Amino acid sequence: MTDSAALKSQLDDFREDFKKLRAEVGKVIVGQEDIVDGTLSALIAGGHVLLEGVPGLGKTLLVRTLADALHLQFSRVQFTPDLMPADLVGTNVVMETADGRKKFEFQKGPIFANIVLADEINRATPKTQSALLEAMQEHHVTVGGQTYHLPEPFLVMATQNPLEMEGTYPLPEAQLDRFFSKLLVRYPSAADMEDILDRTTSVETPEAQPVLAGERILELRTLARQIPIADEIRRHAINLVLATHPDNALATEMVKRFVRFGSSPRGAQSLILAAKISAILDERYHVSKEDLQTAAHSALRHRLILNFEGQAENISTDEVIHDVVKSVKPVGEVVHS
Repeated sequence: MTDSAALKSQLDDFREDFKKLRAEVGKVIVGQEDIVDGTLSALIAGGHVLLEGVPGLGKTLLVRTLADALHLQFSRVQFTPDLMPADLVGTNVVMETADGRKKFEFQKGPIFANIVLADEINRATPKTQSALLEAMQEHHVTVGGQTYHLPEPFLVMATQNPLEMEGTYPLPEAQLDRFFSKLLVRYPSAADMEDILDRTTSVETPEAQPVLAGERILELRTLARQIPIADEIRRHAINLVLATHPDNALATEMVKRFVRFGSSPRGAQSLILAAKISAILDERYHVSKEDLQTAAHSALRHRLILNFEGQAENISTDEVIHDVVKSVKPVGEVVHS
């Protein structure tokens, strides 16, 4: 079998496994196809996900269902103002040995899991959020000068409520930047509501069964990174990110007027990885500009900081990204005046 034929076979298996996982999650989660696909893409890409939506839309259920559909360890942490870093990462406790002597022994916290649900993440203090930040970025925690590595794959899925902001601590930009994507959970349609009620008010409640192991997720992650991207498409991704900076020559008028700071280079990394997975799912073996445009909102919306005028005008970062995607032409494309 040639290298290209072998890769084609591997990508066919990739799609089958993705569809299998999507279908298993779909047994419990009604609708929200974009959210499910975005979450699965982040898992495969090796990034973390921030889910934003009002209570009752199934954010927590989605995370729990994803854990049920995988042979992975799951833990849930309810973030509150009194949650301390030790409650999250663990701490050294004094233990007595068989001969009566005392020794310190590390007791692992709930962060030591493959999938960690950080529920209402913006309710914890910055001190606790900084402990989570180390785990998200480095995939290890440090306690008492000792470093402890987290299991792989490791995924943090955080939820936050955009409405009830009393007693919350907005996530610092450095932590927001560590999220691979930010997904907005919308209210279900009338048809989806009917399906939800049918599933949740009858005698039997559907449950997801494990269909993939952690080792397979890591294999899919490696495979996704092998998808080639042409130089002009990579440059287009770079230009999309540069155009979010108000002081860059590529910035649109909307960016110059309403944006204070644009996306970091991590935005370009997320954009390209998400586009590679999008290409595989669309049965292509290369990244297109459409893949980048599809991934732009989830990859960049949490990485833009609006200025005072943008906030006063109630401009959303999605509006800005839409303007950037529409205005920035692919490299080599002729612009007709």
